[in-house]
Amino acid sequence: MTHDPEIDRIAHLLKLASKATARALQDRLATRGIAYGHWTILRVLWREDGLSVTELSHRAGVAKPATVTAVQGIERLGFVSRSRRNGDQKTVYISLTPSGRGLEDDLIPLALEVNELALRGFRETQKQSLRKMLSSVIDNLKADP
Repeated sequence: MTHDPEIDRIAHLLKLASKATARALQDRLATRGIAYGHWTILRVLWREDGLSVTELSHRAGVAKPATVTAVQGIERLGFVSRSRRNGDQKTVYISLTPSGRGLEDDLIPLALEVNELALRGFRETQKQSLRKMLSSVIDNLKADP
């Protein structure tokens, strides 16, 4: 059986593009004292605050232990707080503090800058097509048993 190098090429290109965009955002976040792992959690909470650790982990696409570690770090920085509700001592909910909510206006432009840099020279129709194609790749792989 011969091996076709093109079989691996798409996965490799996707990985390289993901690493390059993550690195560009990580560098920008670092100038604000924010770790990339914290960004992942904050981004979810800006859309839906007050999630349980399990829900937050699922929405962020991060393993629960990594979510717990990130939340601890973000809490030390004063951007989130942890609480329990209705006498349930097992489930921990994560909420943004006012300063955590305030980060959104400072950090979202950094992500938009990276997106613009990554797609520099693309026509708007190409950007839309790329978004649709990448979403399809994700959906196709999620559907794979």
